Amino acid sequence: MSTVADSTRVADAAHQVVRDHDPTEVPVHEFLAATFDAGLAWVHFPEGLGGLGVPRGLQAVSDTIIQDAGGPVPFSLNPIGYGMAAPTLREHAGTDELKREWLRPLASTEHIWCQLFSEPGAGSDLAGLATSAVRDGDEWVVNGQKVWTSLAHRARWALLLARTDPDAPKHKGLTYFVVDMTGPGVETRPLRQMTGQAEFNEVYLENARIPDAHRLGAVGDGWRVAMTTLMNERSSIGSSGSRRGSGTIADAVALWASRPELHTPVLEDRLTRLWLRSEAQRLTSERSRALATVGGPGPEGSVGKLVGAELNQHVYEFCMDLLGPEALTYHDYTMRDLQRGEDYRGPLQQRFLRSRANTIEGGTSEVLRNILGERVLGLPGDLRADSGKAWKDIPRG
Repeated sequence: MSTVADSTRVADAAHQVVRDHDPTEVPVHEFLAATFDAGLAWVHFPEGLGGLGVPRGLQAVSDTIIQDAGGPVPFSLNPIGYGMAAPTLREHAGTDELKREWLRPLASTEHIWCQLFSEPGAGSDLAGLATSAVRDGDEWVVNGQKVWTSLAHRARWALLLARTDPDAPKHKGLTYFVVDMTGPGVETRPLRQMTGQAEFNEVYLENARIPDAHRLGAVGDGWRVAMTTLMNERSSIGSSGSRRGSGTIADAVALWASRPELHTPVLEDRLTRLWLRSEAQRLTSERSRALATVGGPGPEGSVGKLVGAELNQHVYEFCMDLLGPEALTYHDYTMRDLQRGEDYRGPLQQRFLRSRANTIEGGTSEVLRNILGERVLGLPGDLRADSGKAWKDIPRG
């Protein structure tokens, strides 16, 4: 089928969903479930699993029609679900029945997902994690601690990377699971951020049981499965909106338009440069999506995340400089939980504080530069003293 025909098919499906389910009238869950059934949740997924089997670049066709009609941005409601869990489940879950069982409520945002990867002793060195999973018949018994887990307090399901063979080298002894966050032995504790929010958490797993059917990929093949998650994470975090002027730059432009009394030539020049950088990132993301096959993104996706994270920080730094002393008037440092449907970004001052995490979450900028240097540019890799050693023999602090 030609690209023109595919584009027409996607557009027709999106218009039909909007006609049958007015996004300004029906509940969000119902509308997003309808987009899944129409194959518009992820257009490059197979039919019946939220897609139409067309090139991933055509997602922008559907998104533009739906959002112009007042529809939601599903990634903002279930970011880990849409950006990371869905492509991982599609590639590695055992059966189509199980994939659909997880994907439809994920797409409707009835089930929020989180990602149990980082640990107190394994952040940038993810492969050094210590959370263990021991097989017991048709189940796995999991013990350990995870940290920096965004939305764990609201999540129904989690992507879990655990160690199943301490005698193997650290990258080889890992296995990947889906864990029920409401099950016995799973405890979530919120972590307060400097914004006053409790957006992310630490999670304790104590004899938590996972059925073997909820294992993704083969035993010991968890690192390869995790790469699917991480490449999609960095691609989704780094992607800009599909429309000109969308994304965080829209906040700066809106502030500029609303406060003409604060304008100066220097600030106008800064805003212009930021807008041009944002537009360059958007066009790069569009080109990447257009060139993408039905499969997942590669290491090149780290470019968007690296550039986007630093751009976000510069955008909100500009906003604070424009506001001047008013930038200090942020009083909501009280500990609070983010509820469903709440604008997690808050006022501009909060967005500025939150942006400091952008160059850490989803892979630090230093890690991303290593990935781009080694896997895209072909530069020599870092020396790794623990290469080939059994995980149990690697010294840990």
